[in-house]
Amino acid sequence: MLKYILKRLGLAIIILLGVSLIIYTLVRCMPFDYVEQKMAQIGGQNQAILQETMDNLYRVTGLNDNIIVGYGKWLWNLCHLDLGTCYTDSQSVVEKIATHMGASFALAFVAIIFEYLIAIPLGVTAATHQYSVRDYVVTIFVVIGLSLPSFFFARLLQGIFASNLGWFPVQGMLTTGYETGFDWLVEILWHFTLPIVSIVVLGIGGTMRYTRTNMLEVLNSDYIRTARAKGLGETKVIYKHAFRNTMIPLVTMLAGVLPGLFSGSMITEKIFGVEGIGYVALRATTDVDLPFIMGYNMFLAFLSVIGVLLSDLMYMVVDPRVKLS
Repeated sequence: MLKYILKRLGLAIIILLGVSLIIYTLVRCMPFDYVEQKMAQIGGQNQAILQETMDNLYRVTGLNDNIIVGYGKWLWNLCHLDLGTCYTDSQSVVEKIATHMGASFALAFVAIIFEYLIAIPLGVTAATHQYSVRDYVVTIFVVIGLSLPSFFFARLLQGIFASNLGWFPVQGMLTTGYETGFDWLVEILWHFTLPIVSIVVLGIGGTMRYTRTNMLEVLNSDYIRTARAKGLGETKVIYKHAFRNTMIPLVTMLAGVLPGLFSGSMITEKIFGVEGIGYVALRATTDVDLPFIMGYNMFLAFLSVIGVLLSDLMYMVVDPRVKLS
């Protein structure tokens, strides 16, 4: 297994280099850059002063270099474990990611727990009661989760439960001066309730459909019919024999869970004013903050590679027939 892991990690380095080159090229090929954005905000000054300021900004940021030279400098700094400094606030990229990652992680972690606790049992019960009322109700949830735009559903929750009813705060993470303790935790959970509900409702659809489809395939297998023919109880057949093999395809979803825990939900965080990494990344993209965009996306690419590797390793846990070579 060690040889397999080392081989995959070596391949991951090549993948990350390719991803970094593509992302850097795409950002540099955008129709505008950070300097042009900054100059548009300043405006109204003498053209000579504006031109001098623009030249200084290009020199300081390194955006006056061509793509190849600029990428080479970024890669050289990365080899020295330096992701650079953000253009907008002169804060270290690593420090900025670390500062805002906690809120996104807490939000996503709680949401994923509820998503799996709700989606997997509903998917199983829909499969075991195919074409029943229960199955149709689950299908409705699937359609809702897959069809509703995140910005629309988040605004809907915000309008009803925050603005109209006043049960939850409209935006933000804290409204009082609590910094630690139980009261602080309660207030954080109070502010996070609507964002979590939004993420869970929009996320359970795909997981439920995936679980239902896999469960139906397993229930039609020969060994399930044999187990029933031997007189095993339906509960034992479903949850001991069928459900274990249903989990094998579900393990592939692990690859997306790890980056999802840290990437943040850009639209949801933006609407509810959660200062998470997703919200910060959205602002950085709007400002064309190249160092942060590169650092953030490479961070997610690294997590994705690790997630895929963990997914492959987990196959051995749920299916002993799988051997890694």
